[in-house]
Amino acid sequence: MSALDARSILIALRDGKGLPEASAQWFARGLASGTVDDAQGGAFAMAVLLNGIGPEGRVALTRAMRDSGDVLDWDLPDPVVDKHSTGGIGDSVSLLLAPALAACGVYVPMISGRGLGHTGGTLDKLEAIPGYRGTPGLDTLRAVVREAGCAIVGATDRIAPADRRLYGIRDVSGTVESIDLITASILSKKLAAGLEALVLDVKCGSGAFMQTPHEAEALARALVETARGAGCPTTALITDMDEPLGHSAGNALEVIECLEILTGTRVNQALWTVTCALGAEALLLAKRCGSPAVGARMIANALSSGQAAERFGKMVAALGGPADFVERYPDRLPAAAVVREIPAPRAGHVARIDTRALGMAVVRLGGGRRVAGDRIDPGVGLSALVSCGTVVDADEALGLVHAATPEAAEAAITAVQDAYVIGDEAPLTRALIRERIAE
Repeated sequence: MSALDARSILIALRDGKGLPEASAQWFARGLASGTVDDAQGGAFAMAVLLNGIGPEGRVALTRAMRDSGDVLDWDLPDPVVDKHSTGGIGDSVSLLLAPALAACGVYVPMISGRGLGHTGGTLDKLEAIPGYRGTPGLDTLRAVVREAGCAIVGATDRIAPADRRLYGIRDVSGTVESIDLITASILSKKLAAGLEALVLDVKCGSGAFMQTPHEAEALARALVETARGAGCPTTALITDMDEPLGHSAGNALEVIECLEILTGTRVNQALWTVTCALGAEALLLAKRCGSPAVGARMIANALSSGQAAERFGKMVAALGGPADFVERYPDRLPAAAVVREIPAPRAGHVARIDTRALGMAVVRLGGGRRVAGDRIDPGVGLSALVSCGTVVDADEALGLVHAATPEAAEAAITAVQDAYVIGDEAPLTRALIRERIAE
């Protein structure tokens, strides 16, 4: 038996001896090649969940899974940066931030995912655009980034293949919740894009995977510490997800909301604020500004001047979408057959929103996946959702349901009414940006 094999690595993990760099590299290569079987992968994930691998082990596993496939190397005149969100409802920041950053003089190869559980996926949103190729291959990714300054695409089979394998094993082995594994999974794919800086949006609240401040802070610190340990300057913002970030939830509907902002038709202040805050951190890390305040003004100018819209249009066209998408987006996106108002069950203040329940309502409408392989209806979802603190009359609209059938619309109306808690007093105002973690 060689000094390193699956059994010896698993025994060391079982006994709490951690995961040295050489062991992480061996196991990641085995996951990618198939040398490590599913039983061994499950044992690995469970041992990491139960015993942990510590900060050094997280860095080692992240690097190993990054190096299990292609790692992009860019020959570009300006820094290469990206952003990652842990997922929420109505969170379409990526569609605004990537082109805004490109307009500010950095390159953004944004490798994004599809919807997971109750949360929406950036790639699903963009693929609501007719012709948009979300998984175009690495050569196309390079060309689009050079041409448009940004490209939002999915990971190919050649990006972090060890993570793709371990991710599926975690899903069926009850080990999804491990912060060590979550951290390595997120960062291995992001760092394989050859980044020089990364900003993280860690969501916290009823619509997030991390629902408590303690959970969100623990994940944010693990991500920042691990990314920096792997050689990528990184900052995290913990942001509120106790209500939808945007007023829409659903793929085409969220694209519409973003295009309204990019074209100046209508501005959602929460989306604008989070986009500017995250963009400021990315520009600061890339040494394109001297302070977050200056960076935020740069992002705001890119959005309000139309420069970000121009970059977005170039990206869409280069990835197979309509050349006139920015100008004609209302006509180019799919729409649901049935649109219904959601009447408020009583008068009062919107005191609380079960944001996860809203996400699940979109999934049941067909806007997300219950199991892998489900087809998505890009036109369904929720729009014009009212925010916490809004005063409503009885039967006043809490929002609109966009559905494929009247029956599906009625079910969604009931689900949204149940998710909104209406009280007699206004709720306390929550900070949209809860915490900044840079060390």
